[in-house]
Amino acid sequence: MTFDSPRLLADIGGTYAQFALEMSPGALEHAVSLRCADHCDFYTTVRDYLSRLPESLSSKIQHAAVAIATPVAGDLVRMTNYHWEFSIKKMRQLLDFENLVVINDFTALAMALPGLLPQQRRQVGGGSAVSRSVLGLIGAGSGLGVSGLIPANDGWVALGTEGGHTSFSPHDERELSILRYAWKYFPHVSFERLVSGPGIELIYRALLNITGQTEVHLSAPEIALRAMAGIDPLCLQTISAFCAMLGTAAANLAVTQGAFGGIYIGGGIVPKLGDLFDHSGFRQRFEDKGRFSDYLRGIPTYVITSESATLLGAAAILATQLRSLDSAQSPAILSHVQRILPGLSPAEQRVANHVLAHPRSMVNDPVAQIARAASVSQPTVIRFCRSLGCEGLSDFKLRLASGLTGSMPITHTQVTCDDTMLELGVKVLDNTASAILQARDHLNRDSIDRAVQLIASAQRVDFYAVGHYSVVAEDAQLKFLRVGVPSAAYTSTRLQMLASNLLCPGVVVVVISGSGCIAELLEVVDVAHQRGAAVIAISQSQSPLARTADIALIVDHVEDVTTHVPMISRILHLLVIDILVVSATLQRGTKNFPTLASNATAFLDETKGQLEVTSKRVSAGVISAGKLAHLA
Repeated sequence: MTFDSPRLLADIGGTYAQFALEMSPGALEHAVSLRCADHCDFYTTVRDYLSRLPESLSSKIQHAAVAIATPVAGDLVRMTNYHWEFSIKKMRQLLDFENLVVINDFTALAMALPGLLPQQRRQVGGGSAVSRSVLGLIGAGSGLGVSGLIPANDGWVALGTEGGHTSFSPHDERELSILRYAWKYFPHVSFERLVSGPGIELIYRALLNITGQTEVHLSAPEIALRAMAGIDPLCLQTISAFCAMLGTAAANLAVTQGAFGGIYIGGGIVPKLGDLFDHSGFRQRFEDKGRFSDYLRGIPTYVITSESATLLGAAAILATQLRSLDSAQSPAILSHVQRILPGLSPAEQRVANHVLAHPRSMVNDPVAQIARAASVSQPTVIRFCRSLGCEGLSDFKLRLASGLTGSMPITHTQVTCDDTMLELGVKVLDNTASAILQARDHLNRDSIDRAVQLIASAQRVDFYAVGHYSVVAEDAQLKFLRVGVPSAAYTSTRLQMLASNLLCPGVVVVVISGSGCIAELLEVVDVAHQRGAAVIAISQSQSPLARTADIALIVDHVEDVTTHVPMISRILHLLVIDILVVSATLQRGTKNFPTLASNATAFLDETKGQLEVTSKRVSAGVISAGKLAHLA
């Protein structure tokens, strides 16, 4: 099977960036290795590779997978052992890819392990693999990568870990001396400090120091070459120590993961050492585990000899992601676009072709960007949407997103100075609706139930907040008074301290804070506990306020208050208050009320629906931009 378009694969390390095109499953072509130091950033490196390809190939690339030597969590990627950093979303847009998957390089390499052929690995020592068991992975290069694979149903789950940063443990006097030398430069010495390319250089300098020789700088490749050639005893000792330390790290990984499927050794160093590694003290150290020596003797260890294994693992992850996207219900609206395409005007046909080629980016791109990409005016984009029976662009996006993902996408689109009032209004409403969906999905049933039970039986409920969140406390007081619950709101720090000294058992204190780090509010919590009052916190997870309160209702939507007021997070706090009011009213009014957490979910769904309707009306022009600005 040949792909409709070639897939770009990349393996980015601290020294080299390897690229290839996957033309069909497992078939790699146009492999190129580029020095990272010859390029200023990741983008220019990719562009350099693309410029080396025939135009007929580079122009057709729609999907790409990048394995990179750093943890990948979120949109911003920062390399641990190199200065490159980039935004995945921005990079996808700059390179004009439909999909860009970025994963940790050892996570990618781990995914390649089940498919390795016998000639793509070399066993070192004894042991036999147990079928469908955990596979461990460790490898030294510019750092020390650690990962693993866990069997799950018919596939595997890759572990993204930073196990290379576990604390180094010396095994003998020589390693203890090396550790003492490393302590002169590093307060914490991890396995990566020594079991890596820079680690080989550090071991070599330590041995020079221990033996009283003058320090001579040699790079890791030079040390390895001298050791393999047998021309420098100290270089041979350095590599010997490196291999033994790797044996300790691999054994720790094996017993931690229960890796009866075997431990695989990758990275850029060990495969190049050849026989020197095979005859080193690695395997002996691996099995030297005291009471667990027999346990480790049964676990095989393999050196990965395939140079393209990481790329193949990245390809496997990309293929899984694409299958997941394609398995989603085919959007009926796209079928409709294809049916009416011949009857559209030339300008609207350009919009339709852009939609069919980039359906997922259409969900988040603003109208101005869509118009530029299709080479049409913004009104043409709106006319195209209405020709499909949609009220406007927002309505079209909602229908498209529903077909692509099964629900409204969880996204946040940045408001910019270039936005028109129409675009700004749609973005604010869409961002708020997305945040509400996220809040709904993370509601904690137990916390809501406990909070409502406290409020329903309270003698009085006091609300404390400062700054931008003061309006939430005042809104809460008004709503609870309306339903007959004695309540008060304190938004002045001086009044808060005076009021907190009058707290007593039976009173519930609700503290509202975006950051959960306000010292005055934390002091209120301390006084409330001293005086026997219960404390409910509405704040972000893992904040000091959430940790010290009796019950924490988590709202995780952090905004930069140095550049703008906390718009969305404040709305989420108001919604939490509404949930408490509605649920507490039901609790007080009848004992046969629905599940409180279900009420909360229904409430957020209804609010999200109202926002979607408003967003549609903004896009369709039912609410004018001028009126929206006046309301804002």
